[in-house]
Amino acid sequence: MVKLEFEHKQAGHCESGVTRNLLNYHNFKISEPMAFGIGAGLFFSYLPFLKMQHAPTTSFRVWPGQVFDRATRELGVKTAIHSFRNPKDSMDKLNAVLEQGYPVGLQVGTFHLPFFPPEYRMHYNMHNMIVYGHNNGTYFISDTLMENLVEITYEDLMRVRFAKGAFAPRGRMYYPTLVPENIDIKPAIIKGIRKTANNMVGIPFPIVGVKGIRYLAGRMRRWEKKLGPVKASYYLGQVLRMEEEVGTAGAGFRYIYGAFLEEASTVLNQPWLKELSIEMGENANKWREFSYLGSRNCKKRGKPDQSYDFLADILLEIADREEKIFRKLFTIKK
Repeated sequence: MVKLEFEHKQAGHCESGVTRNLLNYHNFKISEPMAFGIGAGLFFSYLPFLKMQHAPTTSFRVWPGQVFDRATRELGVKTAIHSFRNPKDSMDKLNAVLEQGYPVGLQVGTFHLPFFPPEYRMHYNMHNMIVYGHNNGTYFISDTLMENLVEITYEDLMRVRFAKGAFAPRGRMYYPTLVPENIDIKPAIIKGIRKTANNMVGIPFPIVGVKGIRYLAGRMRRWEKKLGPVKASYYLGQVLRMEEEVGTAGAGFRYIYGAFLEEASTVLNQPWLKELSIEMGENANKWREFSYLGSRNCKKRGKPDQSYDFLADILLEIADREEKIFRKLFTIKK
């Protein structure tokens, strides 16, 4: 039996929460917003060519694993990251690492997670959680979405580690192996801010960052005429589901990022960052307005003037706000 002394803390977002909890285990105290910001987790992309449940994928975050990878790299933390082809090999490696005294982060699919409430289960393969021990085929889990520690069987854990579909986890596991005693967090904060700003306003492709938000708005205006009312409503519902239900997403990520900017303003002694944190919170509210009115549209409860054009106009306002914020952030200096 292996059962490490692990402090479970809930989080707003699974991967940034896992990153924080793993670093805390190694006695480096960091907040979830700080882990998210240094890891440059905030992003936007609209991928019409990549379907998830028969509708284009909208992502409000970077690819799975990048928050942990970037945050630990910028902080000078040594890590180990593994993926596998053989499920049994992945479980043998997990057991061996636990027996060495390391809690382990895992990327998993949520559809078959037995401790998830039924309404949370969907074919989403970018969820993250921590394993901190095992005993006779039972694994001890810290999942930042759950209020309490939970357990899972060997068979169920292997199943969710090798879920099929988009962004299949392929048994991915990761963990810190060496955390320096003295870490200067300031350079990591600045690099994280510049990376996020570049992701949002510096990439030339039209489907990512603020350009991606505008691209989605343009596509949305044509949905009803091109796809018909039923499929247009389904496409809109998919955007809203990715925004509100999957991995914290649109508004939630902006609230977390606003908290990061507020904390960074104190650490760096740059008060203007706190002003931008307030603007980020206001824009998060605008994303929530979009999702609320969009859901009324999907349920045929919206007012006649709250059309796809109306929703697209909200997205354009959001894009303008975010471009202003991230162009300012791109100018940050030491």
